[in-house]
Amino acid sequence: MNESPERAAGTFEGEYKVLRAQGYHIVGRHSAVKTCHWTKEAILGGEHCYKGKFYGIESHRCLQMTPAVSRCPNMCVYCWRVLPHEHGFPSVDDRGEDSPEEIVERVIAAQKSALIGFKGNRRVNMVRFQEALAPKHAAISLSGEPTEYSMLDGLICEFGRRGMTTFLVTNGTNPGRLMEITEPTQLYVSLSAPSEEVYRSVCRPTLGGSWGKLMESLSLLRSFSCPTVIRMTAIRGLNMVDPEGYSRIISKSSPTYVEVKAYMHVGFSVTRLGYECMPSHEEVIQFAREIAKRTGYELVKEVPISRVALLSSIG
Repeated sequence: MNESPERAAGTFEGEYKVLRAQGYHIVGRHSAVKTCHWTKEAILGGEHCYKGKFYGIESHRCLQMTPAVSRCPNMCVYCWRVLPHEHGFPSVDDRGEDSPEEIVERVIAAQKSALIGFKGNRRVNMVRFQEALAPKHAAISLSGEPTEYSMLDGLICEFGRRGMTTFLVTNGTNPGRLMEITEPTQLYVSLSAPSEEVYRSVCRPTLGGSWGKLMESLSLLRSFSCPTVIRMTAIRGLNMVDPEGYSRIISKSSPTYVEVKAYMHVGFSVTRLGYECMPSHEEVIQFAREIAKRTGYELVKEVPISRVALLSSIG
């Protein structure tokens, strides 16, 4: 006998309770939205995040969401989100999937609800506040692996229908999904290891063949006409090794950009990694330069507060 929707939903309540405590707004069966620090900072008249400085994204108009909050085949040591596998929570909600239209409508409403309390803050930039209530950009990442959502193509299209740009971030374990989607405004693939051995220790895949799937996803980057990014999370003592190995993969993949960003000692990652694993900005820049000189990419921008460097193939 199949479980009732109410019973099935109850099996997820433990995980969702943890997520809500971290500021996530659970939307429908399997999606979530969370207002990030930089969105709040921008509304209060402060700076935009590094994506604003690199790519022109206005933080106060950015909606950070996921269509697969409980689904990820990796257990990366640096992940600051709650990992269902580690806490005895189920990793897949099998009650069916919400439609792209439902998800987009609800995440926008949840974002508005989360921001409305800022209206009474005397520090608020009211122009930015009003603009924030009508987001123009969706970062499809946040938690889980978005390519696990079977209607990802429709989700990207629905955001586009509403005049919103999209950045899709994937761990590369589902190349088949990448082959079938409408192109987002920008596509990120995470690369946190220069070899399969390092990948297994850092990304801790739960499924066989994940390294091969990641390599296949990276090989697809050349087929996209939108800007593509390889994102590297740099962890001192774990994966800031073998720049030659990273460079071979990058050269084969030929992304538009490479982001080298420091691991940040926050969230649930602190239960797995020590503070000393967080590299300084200077270390990030040095490692980025090692990659740049081996690939022919140029170090074009950096944001010290975020400990991130941007390499570009287009100068």
